[in-house]
Amino acid sequence: MITASATQAASEVRVVFGRVKRRLKELAETDDLTPSQSSVLSRLDKDGPATASQLAAAERIRPQSVAAILTALREANLIQRHPDPSDGRRQVVSLTSAGRHRLQGDRKVRQEWLAETLQEHCTEAERQTIIKALALLDHAIEAATDR
Repeated sequence: MITASATQAASEVRVVFGRVKRRLKELAETDDLTPSQSSVLSRLDKDGPATASQLAAAERIRPQSVAAILTALREANLIQRHPDPSDGRRQVVSLTSAGRHRLQGDRKVRQEWLAETLQEHCTEAERQTIIKALALLDHAIEAATDR
């Protein structure tokens, strides 16, 4: 049975994360990209070059959807494709310098806003509590994902 505190914590995390996500999205330059396109760019930045099928699996979307996303990103000069060295029939996708620059600029703007907000509206003790709470949440999510 799920406790009242677990239900309340889940609700508050969802609401607060939703507000933070919306505010950070407002600050991003990538407003002309769909959330899926932004997610693929971020994954390529984090995990490095990948094939379309690897991206589809990682993003948990259909290969046809990835193909459309990659076409749009390629047209915006944010990604490039090159032959897979181990299998010339496949293409490996990676970020262009423009794609990397765009992601880094967006991240910097969002992180600076969030850091300033936390600096102005939270005490040092509160910021340390946030850090610990997020570590606990991350641990719980990782444990649930590993099952």
